[in-house]
Amino acid sequence: MRTLLDLGQSILQRFDPERAHALAIQGLEITSPFLAQSPSAPCLSVNAFGLSFPNPLGLAAGFDKNGQVPDAMLRLGFGFTEIGTVTPKPQAGNPKPRLFRLPADEAVINRFGFNGEGAASVLKRLEARAHRPGIVGVNIGANKDSKDRIADYVSGITTFASVASYFAVNVSSPNTPGLRDLQHGAEFDTLVTNVLDARDQQIAKAGRKPVLFKISPDLTLFELDDIVRVARNRQVDGLIVSNTTLSRPSTLESGKVPHEIGGLSGKPLFERSTWILAETFLRVEKQFPLIGVGGINSAESAIAKIEAGATLVQLYSALTYRGIGLINDIKQGFFEHLTNNGQTSFEPSTGKTARNWIGRFD
Repeated sequence: MRTLLDLGQSILQRFDPERAHALAIQGLEITSPFLAQSPSAPCLSVNAFGLSFPNPLGLAAGFDKNGQVPDAMLRLGFGFTEIGTVTPKPQAGNPKPRLFRLPADEAVINRFGFNGEGAASVLKRLEARAHRPGIVGVNIGANKDSKDRIADYVSGITTFASVASYFAVNVSSPNTPGLRDLQHGAEFDTLVTNVLDARDQQIAKAGRKPVLFKISPDLTLFELDDIVRVARNRQVDGLIVSNTTLSRPSTLESGKVPHEIGGLSGKPLFERSTWILAETFLRVEKQFPLIGVGGINSAESAIAKIEAGATLVQLYSALTYRGIGLINDIKQGFFEHLTNNGQTSFEPSTGKTARNWIGRFD
């Protein structure tokens, strides 16, 4: 099956990026019932946010926007998967083209703008698979034309409380005008308060679901201080570090494509996202766990995220270039790392290199 999936991956590279993505989702929908479960070694298990993860590697939001293939991705070996970003109402997103490959850099630029089917459609899919095992997070966002974006996030919590394993509150996408303003000052505090209140109102009916906030890699350290202060004071369950970046590293080699507007993800994001992860870890002081995202394309880069401060990690863009086999390659790398270092878990490694990252992007 892996050979067939990798063959499909090479064929998809010949298509327009967005069309290739749609075809990949369709292919996974068809093959999902036939995929064998990829087991994880017991030493890879992680407990975080009150949840038990079979391994620390997750699929980041953006791949499965409408909750079409969570079970397929779990069977392929991810320890958890995150669908979305889901908005209350359906929306088309930004005009096409809006997804660009940077092959020489193993990177992607997107400016989708939260395109998706909307909450009602996604809810039906998640309700249909609610009895199945596996951790499925729901990444929630606000509609572009919303007059009250905080109310959109509250709506997301209320809608998905019964089917989400956890929530990721996306306030850091660069592709919805003004959305990142919700990361700042009193507005972030108001957002966090309202979202957590909405979660707490659902506990009796749906149980207590962890709520994490996904932040930008483009924050200043002053802005990060403010976010962490609010997060600690309001006792959030965690932060996801980080989203895509609007910056363009000088090392990019892919011609004119880097000048496209949108968020950059993939290998070139690794340094900046890992720096902001380490800075966040040092400020959080182990009050809650972090999920590290950005530029992971190997076991080595995933382990580097953990050592910079992540309890769990996520990837997406690397699948475009390295294929679905990357999932088990990383898991095997995790196992070998622990075995070679005489460790029974990654817990002693979390954050051990965080201070080494200080000053890299100040």
